[in-house]
Amino acid sequence: MSLMNPEVLKIAAATIILVVALIGYGGKLSTNDRVSASASGPSPSHTGAPNEANCTACHADFPVNSGGGELKIEGLPKNYLPSQKIPLTVTLNADATKYGFQITAIDRHSEKIGTYTLPKDDPPELQLVAGIVGSNVRHYVEHTSDGTDPAKFGTMSWNFTFNAPERRMGKIRLYAAGNAADSDGSTAGDLIYTASGATLSGSAVASFDGDPKSDLSVFRPSDSTWYTASSSTGIYEVVRFGLPGDIIVPGDYDGDGRTDRAVWRPSNATWYFLLSSSGFTLQPFGLSGDVPTPGDYDGDLKTDVSVWRPSTGTWFYIRSSDGLFSSISFGLNGDRPVPADYDGDAITDVAVFRPSDSTWYIVKSTDGQFYVQPFGIAGDEPVQGDYDGDGRADFAVFRPSNSTWYFLTADFIFYPFPFGLNGDVPAPADYDGDGATDIAVYRDGSWFVISSENYAFSQFTFGLPGDVPVSRGYIPN
Repeated sequence: MSLMNPEVLKIAAATIILVVALIGYGGKLSTNDRVSASASGPSPSHTGAPNEANCTACHADFPVNSGGGELKIEGLPKNYLPSQKIPLTVTLNADATKYGFQITAIDRHSEKIGTYTLPKDDPPELQLVAGIVGSNVRHYVEHTSDGTDPAKFGTMSWNFTFNAPERRMGKIRLYAAGNAADSDGSTAGDLIYTASGATLSGSAVASFDGDPKSDLSVFRPSDSTWYTASSSTGIYEVVRFGLPGDIIVPGDYDGDGRTDRAVWRPSNATWYFLLSSSGFTLQPFGLSGDVPTPGDYDGDLKTDVSVWRPSTGTWFYIRSSDGLFSSISFGLNGDRPVPADYDGDAITDVAVFRPSDSTWYIVKSTDGQFYVQPFGIAGDEPVQGDYDGDGRADFAVFRPSNSTWYFLTADFIFYPFPFGLNGDVPAPADYDGDGATDIAVYRDGSWFVISSENYAFSQFTFGLPGDVPVSRGYIPN
């Protein structure tokens, strides 16, 4: 393809007819590949996403991100809701004559996810193209020839909307590449920048620092103290909060993407919160003998106050979205409450595990239908979580008798995983930040974790015998 004119923006690769891209493109370009530059937009698959090159495939005079500028993806929330419309801005701050970019969104399988809504500019400054990476089609938003001229020297921004999938699909990752070009009609002299971001289908369990990873954290009943090791900074934090006899009920009660320290006091049936956004507050709710069952029962990404009353098999909760009180009769005395989002609609489902017959009973929030799933044997301990990262909680049990975890995914895939010892405390959470629950146990001050991302084993020393892992607070006893 020849250059269009001397004013052509030299972006990562030439625009090609979509049909040719879909049929003929078989993978990422190597750094030795060369194609003509074009102001009408780069060829697909040059964002720096997994198995992709970036724009230095053509603009190779300088290493990526070496020019002192910066590419940013702005507007991405920490957590997304199904079908949420998310306004995004891609900004390239760098000295240049012309600017260009390309961005894509992928799921845990590195496949395209979500859709895009572009502004109705006339003429259009953005376009949507497709490309093949390996055997997967990915979609890309990128500039057109009318979307390359900055309104202000030294910076250029592009705005569009990312539409989240109709149900939770686990972690969504976005990758972008940008070109700060000198517009001399060649691929020489240009500076390439890359950026990435992610949004989760829900806050990570026990993430006190707000990053996608769960923190190693324990609650010490003897002195009602919380000990936390931040996964983002490695800094240790010690917070005294609660009284002997309190039950920990950590959650994101203020919706800021960070776990709040919270306890439920059976003696006076009161919830006490230390909110990361605004400090101390309390809420009387429940009766002595109730089991606290915090969860997001209204789908607003805030943890709601909730209890299950074994004597009557009734759930009670207050919706954080509107303050309304709700109740539902579900379960029998002797059941174990196992609330979680089993259908991926971002709403916690009312659910119980019945030890007497090792059966799970669920009321799915999507349609209100009653669901029954036998899974486990006598003596198993329920450890529900999203172990495959698809945004839906899986049926899971830990069997102390043989120290084995058993899983039945939402797609009815069964598998066992031997891990731990009899007497260990299961403490599953997302410690690697990949959007999936990791297998983990706590043993008298030692943590043993299997990463869901690569099955790597890790061991940490944090806590003392008798401490309660905070991630355990999400699985009612």
